[in-house]
Amino acid sequence: MPAFSTVVTGEVWHAEARAWLTDMVAGLGYEVTSVAQPRVRPWSTQLVVETTGGRLWFKAGCAAMRFEPGLLSLLARVVPQEVDAPVAVVQERGWMLTADRGTTLADTHEPRPDDWASVLRTWARLQRAVADRGDEMRDTGLPDRSPQGTVDRFDAMLDRLTTLPPGHPARLADEVAKDLHDARPIVERAAHTLAAGPFPTTLQHGDLHPGNVFAVDGTLRVFDFGDAQWAHPLEALMVPRAVVEHGGRVPWATLQAAYLAEWDVPTDDGALDEMLRAAAVTHAVNRSSSWWDALDEASDAEWDDWGEAPARHLARVLDEVAPGQV
Repeated sequence: MPAFSTVVTGEVWHAEARAWLTDMVAGLGYEVTSVAQPRVRPWSTQLVVETTGGRLWFKAGCAAMRFEPGLLSLLARVVPQEVDAPVAVVQERGWMLTADRGTTLADTHEPRPDDWASVLRTWARLQRAVADRGDEMRDTGLPDRSPQGTVDRFDAMLDRLTTLPPGHPARLADEVAKDLHDARPIVERAAHTLAAGPFPTTLQHGDLHPGNVFAVDGTLRVFDFGDAQWAHPLEALMVPRAVVEHGGRVPWATLQAAYLAEWDVPTDDGALDEMLRAAAVTHAVNRSSSWWDALDEASDAEWDDWGEAPARHLARVLDEVAPGQV
């Protein structure tokens, strides 16, 4: 089977996409004037579609991310203040056409503490609003990575990454594999902590930061749901925390408090700290699974470029292991 990136840069695919775009744009009363392909990844591609009525964006995802158009359509109905509705979709092909919203929150200026706080509060409100719609969300094809299945996913990823051929970019080093095997009880405990806690399983964006948010008419609209999954809500804090702490300019404790205030879930500091550590563990497992799925249609060269990611993320389970636990 050809790699996803090979398919979406081929003449046949472009002819099909261009024909669909021409029909969709004509239905809006406009004409396509140009189409450019600025970005191709092993898991998705984007086209910039210039029309007589302005710019539109086309996105196509690999098989593992084909759920995104359906998920976005559902979210636009349920939480229209936080998510833009796509202009048109082809669910079975993972195609969608969306409006151009200009620059992202991160592109307009260096994100300030109040920008980050607004993003996290917006996401927490969205998570609460969709928490009782799990069946509808999963019916779109959204991956189910709830805490209850974490240990099985951990076992599956550990087996995959230790049985790859020597030299494969995703193969775990023997010492790391042994440490991860010994850390299995840590994963079990983390999954149990989250499953037994007060937060419901809900939508996890997977890559939440100001670069995936537009400011529209005084409100924030979240986009880019290709990494989304049905998981524990606190996992949504892991990417923002990593970005903020790496930058070193924004106080993370304040932002975390802003997010948690939207949940209004009573818990003492000790229990909260335990859940956050547990979420870091389950997030490592789930992120590893996401990367593995995203690379399923990658070429050999793309595996060389991106293939270390599943092993790198799974190994982050060990970041939460105290000395002497393994």
